[in-house]
Amino acid sequence: MKKIIISFCFYIVAFASYGQDIPKWKITDVEKLVNAKNGEVLVLNFWATFCKPCVAEIPAFIEAAGKYKSEGVKLFLISLDLPSYYPSKIKTFAAKYQFNTNISWLDETNADYFCPKVDSGWSGSIPATLIVNTKTGYRFFTEGEMKAEIFEAELKKAISK
Repeated sequence: MKKIIISFCFYIVAFASYGQDIPKWKITDVEKLVNAKNGEVLVLNFWATFCKPCVAEIPAFIEAAGKYKSEGVKLFLISLDLPSYYPSKIKTFAAKYQFNTNISWLDETNADYFCPKVDSGWSGSIPATLIVNTKTGYRFFTEGEMKAEIFEAELKKAISK
């Protein structure tokens, strides 16, 4: 009985630290964020809990975004998980891996509709990352896992331009 209580307490602490409401977004919400002219450097990472390369790159993204927070960098992890994963499985997964950043779930099922709205060249594969400087118009998009040093170099370009 004690083990169950201890485990339960751990999850309460984990959710208190990393748990957050995970909003349901439409692609129009993503477009509004990217098109805002507020001078922020936005990192939109499209991922899923079942995608090993996605999960592998996220800790480095969180670390780098934190490092450049004072430069206006904001990281958004946009989950492309199945509807049955929203919100509880995504929230539990994020708490387990301590993904303490902005997380949302994209409530879209037609990749032919939403992918080109993010980038005209996006095939729909994940991970996919969009970096935008909303003030200068700097824009970088890539599909596939990004190494930490490449990600940080792109962030520096976005900040400086």
